[in-house]
Amino acid sequence: MRVAVVGASGYAGLELVRIVLRHPELELVAVTSEKRAGVAVGEAFPALRGLLELDFEPADASALAGRIDVAFTALPHGASAALVAELYKAGVSVLDIGADFRLRNRETFTQWYGEHQAPELFGRAIYGLPEVYGEELKTARLVAAPGCYPTCVLLPALPFIREGWVERSGIQVTAISGVSGAGRTLDDGFLYAELEGNARAYKVAAHRHIPEIEQELSLAAGEDVAITFVPHLIPASRGMLATIALRALPGSDALDPDAAHGLLSRVYADAPFVRVLPIGESPSIQSVRGSNFCDVAVATDPHNNTLLVLSAIDNLVKGAGGQAVQCLNWMRGWPETTGLLEAPLLP
Repeated sequence: MRVAVVGASGYAGLELVRIVLRHPELELVAVTSEKRAGVAVGEAFPALRGLLELDFEPADASALAGRIDVAFTALPHGASAALVAELYKAGVSVLDIGADFRLRNRETFTQWYGEHQAPELFGRAIYGLPEVYGEELKTARLVAAPGCYPTCVLLPALPFIREGWVERSGIQVTAISGVSGAGRTLDDGFLYAELEGNARAYKVAAHRHIPEIEQELSLAAGEDVAITFVPHLIPASRGMLATIALRALPGSDALDPDAAHGLLSRVYADAPFVRVLPIGESPSIQSVRGSNFCDVAVATDPHNNTLLVLSAIDNLVKGAGGQAVQCLNWMRGWPETTGLLEAPLLP
């Protein structure tokens, strides 16, 4: 199957290139980058020298459409919608790892991102969390892959929200992320001298992933769910870890460690990329780095009537490129793990 990666010179785009190259069913025939158009991939990124004999080209839907079956779009929010619409109309299946098609409410999207650039497609994408929407993905032509923070929060929290074990308000989420989550952004805060040995909270209770997380939790609950979300930046290139504090409802088993662990184990028994850790273990970034795994765990705090769920992912793989490829595997009826069973990088 012929594939293009649009926005292939960004961190998430490069991760997609790396995964597509090892996928046995995919042929990478085009990579785009506005800044590097005309430059050989191996020249711009020596790590790919000898692995891919392509030059970067501009993202032109008319030039791409006749050459590809599938497009992965890895562009900043607001930059992909119009291009995605053109590719979609030309019969190309599109998996967007940006934010343009994740939200279902138009007003919410406008509040957080501004006017949508392809209103005719708004609300038509399948939300690309395979562990939840796998069956819908089988017939999808447009997929909105979740954000990295939403993936890290939703996978451990959704089962308890869905089962009604915890309150739907007062949910506290604390998360940390490596700097690649910000993309190739030129900002003083991302300089080595500013980041090394440092850690800081940012966009406190104001991150654009909040409505996406609340959307999916609310759908699972059947009523509005609200969270307080505090993300932190750490001096690492990749990786993400989240801790979610959920208040137990009276009469539920949320404060029974065995029951909470059992629920996660049952829900994800057939999910090859969600690893439920033994009671007493906590997820770590190093254990998932470079892989498509999401490690999840539970702990309880009876003193505060609180269930704690934790998770770790690689923000560029399960939080971006790997998850998009996992969605494509569902769409095409291939084994879910095809091209994705890469062991985490150690050390």
